[in-house]
Amino acid sequence: MRIYLAGPEVFLPDAAALGAAKKAICARHGLEGVFPLDTQELPAADLPDWARIHAACEAHMRSCDALLANLTPFRSGGADPGTTLELGYMRALGRPLFGYTHATGDYRTRITSRRDGAAWRDEAGMEVEDFGLSDNLMIEGSIAASGGLFFRPAAPLGWNDTSLFEACVVAAARRLLG
Repeated sequence: MRIYLAGPEVFLPDAAALGAAKKAICARHGLEGVFPLDTQELPAADLPDWARIHAACEAHMRSCDALLANLTPFRSGGADPGTTLELGYMRALGRPLFGYTHATGDYRTRITSRRDGAAWRDEAGMEVEDFGLSDNLMIEGSIAASGGLFFRPAAPLGWNDTSLFEACVVAAARRLLG
């Protein structure tokens, strides 16, 4: 069973090595990990690089049976927008979703906010969700609705730590392989 490994790790300087380590973890548990940077035939060279990368990632996702996403906050208080789009794409395809974060706090605690009556508001006056979730409710809600699981650590983890990823893979293998 093929599982797409979504997440912002593709931007790390050692992305290929981390991708290989994650794929090896998947293999140990009976899954075939597909990392976004895995080689495949790209569309015509006359397209801009960004369009070719986008098409390749969509092809990878369509070839997979499930998605496992690193939803650790990236460049902001929330998950990487590209990763959340991939999560939504696979949800729309009806595929099971699994996710994890290396951050310990709830979404509301990571966003600068103040109490305004019954609601928390950010600096622009916009309401900040306070459901005790790691990120926007649609992220964890989609994972749960797909039959998948979401994992959070007891203490913050570094980008290259694969311990929680492996726990997520084990859970995914149990659900997907029976």
